[in-house]
Amino acid sequence: MDLFESENLHRNLLPYDGTVIYFGQILTKEQADFYFKILFREVEWKQDEAIIYGKHIRTKRKVAWYGDHAYRYTYSNTTKQALTWTAELIELKKKVEEMTGEIFNSCLLNLYHDGNEGMAWHSDGEVDLKKHGAIASLSLGAERRFCFKHKKDGQEKVELILRHGGLLVMKDETQTHWLHRLPLSTKISTARINLTFRQIDSLI
Repeated sequence: MDLFESENLHRNLLPYDGTVIYFGQILTKEQADFYFKILFREVEWKQDEAIIYGKHIRTKRKVAWYGDHAYRYTYSNTTKQALTWTAELIELKKKVEEMTGEIFNSCLLNLYHDGNEGMAWHSDGEVDLKKHGAIASLSLGAERRFCFKHKKDGQEKVELILRHGGLLVMKDETQTHWLHRLPLSTKISTARINLTFRQIDSLI
């Protein structure tokens, strides 16, 4: 952990219009390695799908959607129905809830096989999610750069490195005013699993 990172732990990284807190590595390397291997092998991964300008797209990145109930979650014009929690996901959910003081009822997992897979600028403002609710992002595997920029003019930007076993929380008005992305990197040849714990606030 570098000096910049240690100085910014548990502090709001955004200058205004939202709250982003980085808790650092909440798992030991051994714990993070264990959960990465289990989730990589046992989660029901599927290629993500989207309908963009009427065209059906399948991504290289894979996803999985779990929850307390068979919640439906719609984004990119496609709808997913939540699977039942695995024992390991419940363990991680409890750990994240203890660290953040938040309660989560669902989790969208992303599997990026290497640095050639990422996410473009976007915000998680779907109607299924609790308005201004917290989204907790737990990273396992390859360390990746994560970026924010303000929607108004794009000039205000914040960047950090998401480490193996690291926890980031976005809440309050962050999704309303900020975009975030996971940029591509040809230097990264190993996989990353990202667990985004969420609060679904709609009917099943």
